[in-house]
Amino acid sequence: MKLGIDSGLAFLLCAVLAVPGFGGEIVDRVVANVNGNVVLQSDWEQELAFEALLNARPADSFTTAERKAALDRLIDRELLREQVRPSEAAPGDQVAARVAEVRKLHPAAATAEGWRTVLERQGLTEGALEKRLGEEIQLMRLVEARLRPSIQIDQHAVETYYHDELLPQLKRNGGREVALPEVFGHIKDLLAEQRLNQLLSGWLASLRSASHIQTSPSSTGDQNR
Repeated sequence: MKLGIDSGLAFLLCAVLAVPGFGGEIVDRVVANVNGNVVLQSDWEQELAFEALLNARPADSFTTAERKAALDRLIDRELLREQVRPSEAAPGDQVAARVAEVRKLHPAAATAEGWRTVLERQGLTEGALEKRLGEEIQLMRLVEARLRPSIQIDQHAVETYYHDELLPQLKRNGGREVALPEVFGHIKDLLAEQRLNQLLSGWLASLRSASHIQTSPSSTGDQNR
């Protein structure tokens, strides 16, 4: 007879089985379980390394709240992956462009050797960075394909933003007043991006409420979410 085991107990067993390995190395452990898909300590640490690289800051400078926020973003990405599985790799030129953008954030990365040093300081490789940025591009393309068709920005919304937000801001900053036709397209794109972010936040909240998510006590101070 096959013996069953409570899912919560199974998760805790996985989470606490982080024992010293050979050579004093620490065995990877589970920090979150998202509908049966695990997020490992190494996933979390690598996410922090990526975010440190993107923000040009040391990985060990993150506060407890910032570390938890990074774990929450990992959980959100896992929820999105369950909904929109990528079928094609991100275009290589788009990945290369994003890598170049990240590299420009680091003056020391002007040379190939300097770039390698910057990556090594965060415990990363260029291949790992390309993979992570490629996944980000894939996921955002799929999210946009799902959500953007429902976004409609009308002329009234653009005019309201122009009069209530842009003109007062220009006045406060001492900038010259611009005519609405000059910035109409820019404002429309900005409002569309804001609406996309709102829809994405709402979708993620809905996915979280319908999902079974557990985090280890050591990662958030609260086992169940």
